[in-house]
Amino acid sequence: MTWTPNLERLHPGVPKHKALAEAIVSDIDKGLLNSGDRMPTHRALAQRLKVSVQTVSAAYREAERLGYLQGEVGRGTFVRTRLTEGAGSYMLDNRPQGLVDLSIVRAAYGFEQEKASRQIFSELSESENAAWMRACRPVAGSEWHRNVGRKWLSSHGLEVPGERLVITNGGSQGLFLALSSIIQRDDVVLTESLTDHGVIGCANVLGFTLRGLPTDEQGIIPEALDDYCRHTKVRALVCTPTYSNPTGALAGMQRRRKLAEVAAHHGVYVIEDEVYRPLCPDALPAIASFIPELAFYCTSFTKSVLTGLRCGYLVVPTSLTLRVASILRVTGWMATPLLAEIASRWVEDGTAMHLVDVQRREMRARQQLVMKTLGEQVIRAPHNWLAAWVSVPDYWSEEALLQALRERGVAVTISDPFMTFGAHRPNAIRICLGGQIDRTRLEAALEVIRDTFQRYPAINATGFLS
Repeated sequence: MTWTPNLERLHPGVPKHKALAEAIVSDIDKGLLNSGDRMPTHRALAQRLKVSVQTVSAAYREAERLGYLQGEVGRGTFVRTRLTEGAGSYMLDNRPQGLVDLSIVRAAYGFEQEKASRQIFSELSESENAAWMRACRPVAGSEWHRNVGRKWLSSHGLEVPGERLVITNGGSQGLFLALSSIIQRDDVVLTESLTDHGVIGCANVLGFTLRGLPTDEQGIIPEALDDYCRHTKVRALVCTPTYSNPTGALAGMQRRRKLAEVAAHHGVYVIEDEVYRPLCPDALPAIASFIPELAFYCTSFTKSVLTGLRCGYLVVPTSLTLRVASILRVTGWMATPLLAEIASRWVEDGTAMHLVDVQRREMRARQQLVMKTLGEQVIRAPHNWLAAWVSVPDYWSEEALLQALRERGVAVTISDPFMTFGAHRPNAIRICLGGQIDRTRLEAALEVIRDTFQRYPAINATGFLS
């Protein structure tokens, strides 16, 4: 790399290593240095700038501390992807009019969800609300909400005492609470080579080193986890055993048991993200059930019952319950009691499980449409999952396909937001099947994708011409 910063222009008179660190940050923010770029070696940049190697090393350490660079033993220093930069261009916050948005994983929303929502709103309007509108403690959630949470988790194969359960505002908050309770800056955390972009974002916010492990159709390969732990001090493993995002991998019973055994052997915490677990009808144990004092278990209702029901449960190792509650208190005080009340009532009266069954049936029908329309290209489309993982024809690049589909009114997600540092790019897209879209519009969108697959891209879209 021939990049050379202008230190004097930025901060004349300040220590050179500080000026160099700020120059790196500034040029990354400006786009002069891009995610994945290899930085000059310490010695080469020192010679170019006529400074000491120690000055460059100190600057690189500071930029790493700020989350802008990442050192790789034996490979060099690279510009780090920050806060899942660019994710917003792949997963749309606001859907342009006329665009069929298959870019975000959401539960399907139809008549049954609307009916249940209207009914609970009516019931709440007639209820005494002191317990869920006026309370501001306990921080971990009311005793009734937590007891109902235990019942919900039990129905999906995990038995936990109430003192280990914390109510959260969805699975993302649970994941952040778990990580922030055990992770120090520069700790090593492992995950799938293609992982949920929220995990990558947490790495940038909390400053830990995130590394991806090889996977197969059941997710993380235990032998790869064991090998990494033998050579590097690992603090935690973050994994999604059920319908891993974006690939849809599903870990069987023996795979879960083996991952637990490896983690226990090396003293590695496991943070188990199971937001899709209710959608899977198989009787599969939680990893947390094998190693309760090393494992966190995160789940929520957003992916299986109702997207806007941002209520979840975090199961915590007993030794960390006070620490997690303390972090929750300073970051949000407590989860929203109103949403916890809705979730609890729905669990108690059977509505939650009814809506899960509705979601399973709807996803089975939608996955059949995927297989009928794109069968040859489908890598993985589990029957009850909310998305499909689909290979891109060799003559298309992911970016060119994304643009071509946008121009034809369909939004999907390419692999970039999910790639851990150094991960192999799979040339695949994720197609999400939920949201407020009916099967007719979904089938039409899938046919657009199939038709686009069958066309060769324009020459300039492949990069042959500028």
